[in-house]
Amino acid sequence: MSDNSPTTPSAPAPEEVEAAMAAHADDELARLQGELAELKAKSAELADQFLRAKAEAENARRRAEDEVAKARKFGIESFAESLLPVADSLDAALAIKEATPQQLREGADATLRQLTSTLERNKVLAINPAAGTKFDPHQHQAISVVPAEQEANTVVAVLQKGYVIAERVLRPALVTVSASK
Repeated sequence: MSDNSPTTPSAPAPEEVEAAMAAHADDELARLQGELAELKAKSAELADQFLRAKAEAENARRRAEDEVAKARKFGIESFAESLLPVADSLDAALAIKEATPQQLREGADATLRQLTSTLERNKVLAINPAAGTKFDPHQHQAISVVPAEQEANTVVAVLQKGYVIAERVLRPALVTVSASK
C-alpha cells in the first residue's frame, strides 16, 4: 500500500497534553492564589475597620452614658443655685434677735415673693383655682364634697395650692368641691 492517504494531523502526545494541562493548572493556581491573597488582605482590612467602628461605637455609648449621668447629677444645679438667695433671706431673718411681728411679717412676705419668683423662673407654677372653677381631676384633688350655692363639681375652696412644672403636675391642688344639687 502506498502512503498516498492524506495525512491527518497527529494528535498531541499524551505527555504534551499533560504538560499543557499542568502549565494551565499552574497558571490557574497562581491566579487563584493571588486572588486568595487579595481577598485575605481585604478581609483583614475589613475586620480591622469593623473592630475600629465597634470600638468607636462603644466609646460613643460610654460618652453618652457619662453625659446623661452628669446631666442627672448636675441638672438641678441651676435650680438649687436660684434658691440660695431665698435661703440667705431666711438666714438673715433668723439672725435678727429682736424683730417685731410687723418686721417678721414683712420679711416673710418678701421671702415668699422671692421664692415665688424663683419658682416661676424655673417653670414651677402654682395651681390655685378660683372658686367656681370647674373641678379638673388632673390638677385638683378633691378633699371633700360640700353643699354650695354654685354649679356642681366646681371648686368651692382651695385648701393647699398645687404646682406644675413644664405642664406636669408636681402636686395637685387640694380643694373642696360643690355637691350636686
